[in-house]
Amino acid sequence: MHQPVAASLADFAAVLLVGARQVGKSTLAAQLVEEGILVANTTLDDAAVLAAALSDPQGFVAGLAHGTAIDEVQRVPDLLRAIKLAIDRDRQRGRFLLTGSANVLSLPTTTES
Repeated sequence: MHQPVAASLADFAAVLLVGARQVGKSTLAAQLVEEGILVANTTLDDAAVLAAALSDPQGFVAGLAHGTAIDEVQRVPDLLRAIKLAIDRDRQRGRFLLTGSANVLSLPTTTES
């Protein structure tokens, strides 16, 4: 199940995985960490993580390890701008797996990112 995502991470700096709630996005991210394809998994469902991302999106992204999954990314739309800036500065493949249960591309603040 994770092979297309792993292949995309090998080709792109960021991969966005969007789907309905409870279909296995978070489980897939955890599996990719277990298999060493990603190194870390963080969720914006965690109140402390959410607060950090909301208060300083650029600082939050700068503190993430290369190969981090960010779950429920739609909760902090400004993160997409910070991720875009980080990728513009360093285009290494496999930097971020972004997951969400809402179409983040339709959010008003993400039109440019």
